[in-house]
Amino acid sequence: MSDQLIRAISSDGRVKAVAVSTRDLTERARQIHKTLPVATAALGRALAAASMMGNALKEDGASVTLQIKGGGPLGTLLAVSDNQGNVRGTVDDPQVDLPLRPDGKLDVGAAVGQDGTLTVIRDLNMKEPYVGSVGLLGGEIAEDLAAYFVESEQIPTACGLGVLVDRDQSVLAAGGYLIQLLPGAGEDTIAKVEGSLMAAGAVTGLLRDDPDPEAMLRRALSDFDLEILEKSPIEYRCYCSRERMERALISLGAEELQSMIDEQGSADLTCRFCDNVQHFSREDLEAMVRDILKKKQKN
Repeated sequence: MSDQLIRAISSDGRVKAVAVSTRDLTERARQIHKTLPVATAALGRALAAASMMGNALKEDGASVTLQIKGGGPLGTLLAVSDNQGNVRGTVDDPQVDLPLRPDGKLDVGAAVGQDGTLTVIRDLNMKEPYVGSVGLLGGEIAEDLAAYFVESEQIPTACGLGVLVDRDQSVLAAGGYLIQLLPGAGEDTIAKVEGSLMAAGAVTGLLRDDPDPEAMLRRALSDFDLEILEKSPIEYRCYCSRERMERALISLGAEELQSMIDEQGSADLTCRFCDNVQHFSREDLEAMVRDILKKKQKN
């Protein structure tokens, strides 16, 4: 099935939850960035998390950015979601290759690192974006995100994220869930959530059995009666364009552009989030320089 996001609430009004299946968009990210398995897993987890958080924003044009800097060999992980849950992302070093953990799983924590921060940037189209940051706990991303919600937003949260990579390095399954307690939830609700999650097992196992995020959420919260509030398709989506790249070149200024013309004669710009390459000829660059100088003369 294609990638999907669902939102749900328990019938007793104590728990809200969101879940995503993200196999296709994680595979798309792998193909774009040519990631090796541990980078695929780390970036895939970040993309799933960003999708669930972005979809919670209802303002048109709003976005969420997750930035994870753990000091590990992967460098910085970046995942950006629009307000529908469509995502794009990057990783500094997609070619990191580490030994498996003793339990045979990909060592995402070692690849990300633990000496750093998880930063959440919510851009709601206001003057300044909202920025919150927490220290990383283990670099596995799910527990770090749960800690962010508890520390920065005072919302008790359980988070599960997973990416299953096949022997040929393609993505077999990917996705995750965010489960949060609502006001009025007591210790009994916490115990029920913890018991359900423990019985359900890992995200990758749930999605391998059934890629439907609703089925995963119903198993993860098997002790609750869930009401599904929303189902939405999601995808890997980049908002780059030739116009945006042109603005980036213009922002360099006339002097820098002239140096580029003298040294290279033209420019090829590749979007950091996707495989889109735009070619700007000598004539294109010279026209930009003329426009910049004309505006300077007017001012």
